[in-house]
Amino acid sequence: LLPLHLETLQKLKIGQKLNEGKTKQIFELVDQPGLVLVQSKDQITAGNAVRKDQMEGKAAIANKTTSCVFKLLQESGIKTAFVKQHSDTAFIATHCEMIPIEWVCRRVATGSFLKRNPGVKEGYRFTPLKMEMFFKDDANNDPQWSEEQLLESKFCLAGLTISQCEVDIMNRSTVAIFEILEKAWATQNCTLVDMKIEFGVNVKTQEIVLADVIDNDSWRLWPAGDRSQQKDKQVYRDLKEVTPEAMQMVKRNFEWVSERVKLLLEPQASGRVVVLMGSTSDMAHCEKIRKACTSYGIMCILRVTSAHKGPDETLRIKAEYEGDGVPTVFVAVAGRSNGLGPVMSGNTAYPVINCPPLTPDWGAQDVWSSLRMPSGLGCSTVLSPDAAAQFAAQIFGLTDHLVWCKLRASMLNTWVSLKLADKKLQACSL
Repeated sequence: LLPLHLETLQKLKIGQKLNEGKTKQIFELVDQPGLVLVQSKDQITAGNAVRKDQMEGKAAIANKTTSCVFKLLQESGIKTAFVKQHSDTAFIATHCEMIPIEWVCRRVATGSFLKRNPGVKEGYRFTPLKMEMFFKDDANNDPQWSEEQLLESKFCLAGLTISQCEVDIMNRSTVAIFEILEKAWATQNCTLVDMKIEFGVNVKTQEIVLADVIDNDSWRLWPAGDRSQQKDKQVYRDLKEVTPEAMQMVKRNFEWVSERVKLLLEPQASGRVVVLMGSTSDMAHCEKIRKACTSYGIMCILRVTSAHKGPDETLRIKAEYEGDGVPTVFVAVAGRSNGLGPVMSGNTAYPVINCPPLTPDWGAQDVWSSLRMPSGLGCSTVLSPDAAAQFAAQIFGLTDHLVWCKLRASMLNTWVSLKLADKKLQACSL
């Protein structure tokens, strides 16, 4: 019997080896053009492979870690090359031409940064994050590069020339990716100290995407913010001598990370949005709120009640959702005179958002019933259904990292689309 990964590999038509690095091999997939297989190796290296050892089981541990990390990023909305995990030791990805730069993002000063910046104490916290670039060149120990060096190189990959626009996109993306993973690891009481990532250009779409892998070789991870508990590859780098016992300790750390990383995909606290509408004539408006909530992974329930015509029923519905302990944001949808939002706000400690459907004829007058409140009421008013859902998501994002991660990726994607639209417009103007 073949081992599982070899058996599944045989179902894929593996073509030629496109590339081989220190810890992985990349193969073309004959019957799936535009896709490749990324196969991990059991090798662990440090100092550009000055030190290298075999660590049995490392390929499976690394593949499990990187697959979970990419799933988290993709579910958040980050564009990556990852398609799906294929076997214990391999995953399928879109074929990219790699940009030969390691983007390093730092939250806490440690490691090589201290050597290059004498006088800075270990533990110095970067707010905002510190960004650095290193040119991938083993012979010269991956020298640090400036943005100017990268621009002057005029790299052309998969038909895309790396200009200021692409550099800015990678810079912004690195920060967003770091912040998403930092937020996720914080749920496990782990500090993401620093991280390196790489980008590629998708050969089919010419789009810049997060590529390569992100596993326990890619970051420093300190449980409880304590360096002495570090769980990353630094433990292997720091070994005085490589003994079987030392390698077992390194492997245990890698396994700890690969088990813990699965928990990053689980929501911390699930909340819900309850949309109260004064009449079913507002259904289309409410459905837009529900659709937008669903895109953030937030459950959304629609109810019909009128604070004018049945205040006792409105307060009974409110009590129903206050009594089960699930964090709730109420959205009041009432046209004309909005009594629903103010009555809810005066009678619950949960947040209330007014989202009145305004009509062209009386909208300018009607909106005042949502804006001018008696004292002691704290409901906000958001006119766009999408924006009302986004505001609810921002409230839940304070306690649920998965919702926060979607908001953070959405911010990045909006910024990138503006950047690309501007680049396109400038090309037309020229």
